[in-house]
Amino acid sequence: MDQISTATLFILLGLLVLCSAFFSASETGMMSVNPYKLKHQANEQHKGAKRVSAMLERRDRLIGLILIGNNLVNIAASAIATLIGMRLYGDYGIAVATVGLTLVILIFGEVTPKTLAALHPERVAFPASVVLKPLMKLLAPLVWLLNKICNTLLGWLGVKAEQHHGHSLSSEELRTVVHEAGALLPEQHQSMLVGVLDLEKATVEDIMVPRNELFGIDINDDWKDILRQLSSSQHNRILLYRDSIDDALGFLHSRDLARLALKEQLNKASLLRAVREIYFIPENTPLHTQLQKFQSSKERIGLVVDEFGDIQGLVTLEDILEEVVGTFTTDVAQQQNEEIKAEKDGYYLVEGGINLRDLNRDLQLNFPTDGPKTLNGLVLEYLEDIPETNISLILYGCVLEIIEIQDNMIKTVRLRPKPAETAPA
Repeated sequence: MDQISTATLFILLGLLVLCSAFFSASETGMMSVNPYKLKHQANEQHKGAKRVSAMLERRDRLIGLILIGNNLVNIAASAIATLIGMRLYGDYGIAVATVGLTLVILIFGEVTPKTLAALHPERVAFPASVVLKPLMKLLAPLVWLLNKICNTLLGWLGVKAEQHHGHSLSSEELRTVVHEAGALLPEQHQSMLVGVLDLEKATVEDIMVPRNELFGIDINDDWKDILRQLSSSQHNRILLYRDSIDDALGFLHSRDLARLALKEQLNKASLLRAVREIYFIPENTPLHTQLQKFQSSKERIGLVVDEFGDIQGLVTLEDILEEVVGTFTTDVAQQQNEEIKAEKDGYYLVEGGINLRDLNRDLQLNFPTDGPKTLNGLVLEYLEDIPETNISLILYGCVLEIIEIQDNMIKTVRLRPKPAETAPA
C-alpha cells in the first residue's frame, strides 16, 4: 500500500463508493418493484422483468448476495480511507477518515441511490439484474453458506424462506388497489370492479323484492280480474299463486301468454299448464354464489325462502347484475315509481320501503346494512316503536322527518344528509 500513490487511493475509494451505491440501489430497486406489474411484464417476455422475477423467487439468496457485495466494498473503502487519512493527517487521520467516509457513504452510497431506486424501481432493477445474475453464479458457494447459516437461525424462530409464495391480496386490499388506481381506471370501471368484490359481502336478502311488494295473480280470482291484471302488468314473468303467495304455483312468461292469446286458448286451465317451476333460493345465499347458481341452472328468477320455507321475497339475475354495473333497467313501472325525489332545499323525499343498499349508493350515505334491510325497518328498530307523523330524528348522520305512516309502516320520509363530521346517533 505504501507504494500506491494517494491519488490512486482516492480513485479506488471513489470506485468503491460507486460500487456501494450500486448495491444499495439494487437492493431497494429489487424489493420495491411492483410484483403485479413485474409479473405482467414477464408474461410479455420482457427480458429484464424475467431476470428480476427469477431472482426474486429466492429473496434470501438475492439479499445475501447484495449484502455480501455491499459489506465487502464498504469495508474495503473504510480501509483505504483510513490509509489516506493517516497519510494526510497522521494520527488524527483515523478520526477524519471515519467522519468523512461516514458522510460520503450515507450521501452517495446509501440515501441518494436508495431514494432514486425507490422512485424508479424498474429503471434500477432491470439493469442491475444484468450484473447481479453473473455475480450470483460467481459467489454461489459464499451465498449458499451465508443463507444456510441465516436460514438455520430463522428456522429456530419458526420461519422458513421456502414458505414464501409471493404476494397475494385479500378482497379488502384489492378494493383499496382499485380505489387508488385513480386516473388509470375510469370511475365507472372502478365502480364495477368494486361491485364485483362487494358481491361476496351481500346476500340475496339484501337486494330481493320483499314479499309485500311482490306482484302476483291469484288463480282463484274472477277471470275478468285476472285478465285485467295480465293486461296491465309490466313484468316479463308473473307469479301465479292460489289464495296466498305462500301457495305459489309458478311463473308465467310473457311469451307463453302471448302464444296462448294468439291461439285463443287463454283461460285458467291453460295458465296452470303454462306455469314454469319455481326456483327457490335460501335467504342467506351470498350474491356471488347465487350468480353462479343462476348461471349453472340457466335460471333468471327465484323466490327467496327463510329457514322455515316461507317465501320472503323475489330476486332476479338482473338484480344481481345491477349490483355490479348499476341500474340499467328500462322497466316502465320502475321508472314511474321513483323511490327518491330531490327537493330544492337539500332534502329528499324517500319511500320507507327503499332498500338501504340502494339508498346508500344513490345518496352516498352510511346506513348499516347488516340489520334491517329497509329504511322503514331501520327507523323502527332505532325507535323501538311505530312513530307518529311529523317526528324528526338524527340517525347515522342524517336528519329524518316522518311524513306518512300507512299500515303500521313508515310510508314516506323526508331526509337530509348532514355534514360528514356529524357523529352517528
